[in-house]
Amino acid sequence: MEKQPSAYESFFDLGSFGVVGRSKVKPFPLLSYRGLKAKGKKVYAIDPSSDSIDGDKAYPSLAALPEPVEGLIVEVPKAETKDWVAAAAEAGIRDVWVHMAHDTPEAVALAKEKGIHLRTGTCAVMYLAPTLSYHGIHKLIMKLTGKY
Repeated sequence: MEKQPSAYESFFDLGSFGVVGRSKVKPFPLLSYRGLKAKGKKVYAIDPSSDSIDGDKAYPSLAALPEPVEGLIVEVPKAETKDWVAAAAEAGIRDVWVHMAHDTPEAVALAKEKGIHLRTGTCAVMYLAPTLSYHGIHKLIMKLTGKY
């Protein structure tokens, strides 16, 4: 019997993504951004505090994107997480990944209310990174403990 992908793994079956950060407060989530690009995905940097990320145009909001995206990775200060989940709902995005330890009970409740498939509790990079890395080791530990 073939193993079915987890909800975390299936997130990356989507074709287009937004990656949200606030680089003036903490480094932009470049590993997720670059990992998606390396997989050949269409990906947009969303950062209200910067015009450019990794040499690419950065957009201040989801509404400013040139086209809708299917998935959203959110790695902003925790106080902003609920607002980004709300923005995702308004934009019609149904698949959102909130970076490990950045979720809040309010953001989780809002996602449930709006019908968003929210992924929390782990790091997206763990699913994007090569195996010989810190994130690859994290991936191995999560697999061994049944949390992958």
